[in-house]
Amino acid sequence: MTYYGAKNLADSFRTVRKNTLAIAEEIPEDKYDFKAAPEVMSVGEILAHLAVSPMWQIEVHGNKIESLDFAFFGARIQQAKATEQSLRSKAEIIRALTENGATFAAFLEGLDEATLQSTVSFPPQAGGPKSRFEMLLGPKEHEMHHRGQLMLVQRLLGQVPHLTRARQQMQAQLQAQGVR
Repeated sequence: MTYYGAKNLADSFRTVRKNTLAIAEEIPEDKYDFKAAPEVMSVGEILAHLAVSPMWQIEVHGNKIESLDFAFFGARIQQAKATEQSLRSKAEIIRALTENGATFAAFLEGLDEATLQSTVSFPPQAGGPKSRFEMLLGPKEHEMHHRGQLMLVQRLLGQVPHLTRARQQMQAQLQAQGVR
């Protein structure tokens, strides 16, 4: 049987956040206002959103809240938006990504199996109960979604994303060694 627990959650989140930070560093600050289309978030808005978005999970799972409703989410969305909007410069955004990422990963790593297996109820319109484990996979999936957007933005800005460069370098090395 394969086991994926709290340490794995934390390690995988750290990897995802490390890659997000690489993108945040590579995009120049004067491009943080860039939007791929008028109705989408700018680079800076996406990065600030990622810096803040996992933090509500610490409250829910740290306090072992058993039931969430629309009022809870509405209040957390308002808090998150205010915090996101307070992050204005590239340095502030990168600091928040770094610090909040470390805080969230440490929180994940400290969870016990009983907590991961327990469930949180949601209104039926929101899909019903979810395990805490499933909920805690969400921030990584959410970040990877937005990181894909940021990698496309990098292309629009004339940059080759760092993960693409690393893959290209590995392929060139293998090709030089005669490996296909």
